[in-house]
Amino acid sequence: MKTTRSESQTMVNITEAKAQLSALIERVVSEGKEIIIGKAGKPVVKVVRYEPSRKHRRLDQFAGQIEIGKDFDEWPDDIKPYLGMDS
Repeated sequence: MKTTRSESQTMVNITEAKAQLSALIERVVSEGKEIIIGKAGKPVVKVVRYEPSRKHRRLDQFAGQIEIGKDFDEWPDDIKPYLGMDS
């Protein structure tokens, strides 16, 4: 059955975890508890609440550092014939 490891962690065997997965997930989400799933009495998996990354991405982090040439989308003259383009 359940073996308490600490206040925030509970260990359950794999058979019990399969039978009560929804309830275990609800406990993790609502109470913030960590569930350790064990096999033959040894911990193998930890179920924890998903926390999305809080890292804020800055879209302007390279502003002023990168310059794109005016002809960046033009093919070089020596390549055009291979692409069926006139020089």
